[in-house]
Amino acid sequence: MTVAPSDDPVRVALVDDQQLVRAGFRMVIDSQPDLTVAVEASDGAQALRLLADHPVDVVLMDVRMPTMDGLTATSRLTSRPEAPRVVVLTTFDLDEYVLEAIRAGASGFLLKDAPPEEMLAAIRTVHRGDAVIAPSSTRRLLEHLVTALPATSTGPAQEALAGLTDREREVLVLMARGRSNTEIATELFVAEATVKTHVGRVLAKLGARDRVQAVVTAYEIGLVRPGS
Repeated sequence: MTVAPSDDPVRVALVDDQQLVRAGFRMVIDSQPDLTVAVEASDGAQALRLLADHPVDVVLMDVRMPTMDGLTATSRLTSRPEAPRVVVLTTFDLDEYVLEAIRAGASGFLLKDAPPEEMLAAIRTVHRGDAVIAPSSTRRLLEHLVTALPATSTGPAQEALAGLTDREREVLVLMARGRSNTEIATELFVAEATVKTHVGRVLAKLGARDRVQAVVTAYEIGLVRPGS
């Protein structure tokens, strides 16, 4: 699938210690008129150096790399002013790393063996910031992740949940089930603009940078259960 070109293509950084992986991703990304690979790095430390002088919109970040791993790099990168969105590249056997990356500020994750169109969709939706990326994979991975989490948690997250209105809780549950704003609007019989307002309030009250972090919080505090 291709998208009509825009004046300003989404700038992407590829951070992976395998050159062949980067080459494959670059070929797919650069084939799209609305996307461009602006930076390549072989480890987290190099990525931080390069991105200090070459701003990008979205970073595809591997987890296991020499010198500096993707978790540390993600944490340091997302703490910068006007930080780019980070998508963590992962496999099912790195579950604990994925959750740590989301907590460190990553906007989502993508399976390394995902089809090209799913990677392209992930970049675009993360850049828009209005949807959980790759809903089927995200939901499947989240449910796999949270089986090791306690049924409920206490502290700031629970206090934040208590501050949500009933409607905001409904919206958060639907977000956790991978629904888009349009789908939530249809299900709740409200305007999409109203949903966007609710989502913004949910993120603000939970202290979440984006929808993926809000969804992780929903699972951690027991508002949503795996398989529900």
